Amino acid sequence: MDRDPHRDEGLLAGSLKGVMFDFSGTLFRVEPTEDWLRAVLTDTGIDLPEAELTALAALLEAAGALPGGASPQRLPARLEPLWRERDLSPEQHRAAYTALTREVPLPSPELADALYDRSWTPAAWWPYPDTAATLAALHERGVPVAVVSNIGWDLRPVFRAHGVDRFVDAYALSFEHGVQKPDPRLFRVACEALGAVPADVLMVGDDAVADAGAAALGCPVRLVAHLPVEQRPSGLGAALGPLGLLGQL
Repeated sequence: MDRDPHRDEGLLAGSLKGVMFDFSGTLFRVEPTEDWLRAVLTDTGIDLPEAELTALAALLEAAGALPGGASPQRLPARLEPLWRERDLSPEQHRAAYTALTREVPLPSPELADALYDRSWTPAAWWPYPDTAATLAALHERGVPVAVVSNIGWDLRPVFRAHGVDRFVDAYALSFEHGVQKPDPRLFRVACEALGAVPADVLMVGDDAVADAGAAALGCPVRLVAHLPVEQRPSGLGAALGPLGLLGQL
C-alpha cells in the first residue's frame, strides 16, 4: 500500500468519514466445525457415536466445507473454477460448499444441503466480544459504517438477530453486485453508499489480500487476526486504536 502513514494517522485521529468492515473473521466468526455438525445431526435425527462425530468434523474442516471456516487443505482440481467464483452468486456459493462437503464420506447424502443451510442461519454466527461496542461507538459519534463481504447469501438477518443491524448504514455484498474483493469496485460501492471519498474511509478486515484491495482506492486499511471468538477479545479495538473509541466507552 503506497500511502503516507502521516495521512493515515490524521484520518484516524479525527477526519474519519466512514468505516468499512469485513464480516467473517472481523465482526463475526462462524461456529466451530464440530458444533456446526452436531447441530445438524441433532436437527436431522442422525445419531453418531462421539468418536465418529469428532472424526467427521475433522474431515469436514480439512475439506473446507464450512463457509466462513478453514479453507480447503486440498482443493480438487475440478472445483478450482467454482471455488474462485463462489461468492458471485447464491447458486455458485451453495454448489462450491456442498461439493466440498460431498468430498467427505457422510452418514446420509442429505447432510450436504442440511449443513450448508445451517451455515447461513444467525445461530451459526457469533459476534466477537468487541463487535457491538465498536459499532455502537462509531454510531454514537456519527461515523457511518458499511459491511463489505465476499459472500453468497444475505447476512443482514445475522446482524438483526444479534441486535447490531441498527449500527450498520450500508452493505456491499459480492453476490449482490457480481464482484468480489479485492476488486476495488466493491469497496467503491460501499464508499458511495456512505457518501464519503475513499481516502476518508477506513477498511477493517482480516484478509491481507481481499480486504487490502481497498487500498487501491486510497482507503487506509487495518487488519485484525482471524481467530476463534474467545481468542480475540479486542481485535477491533486494536484496529481502531488511534480513535480511542473503546477507551471512551
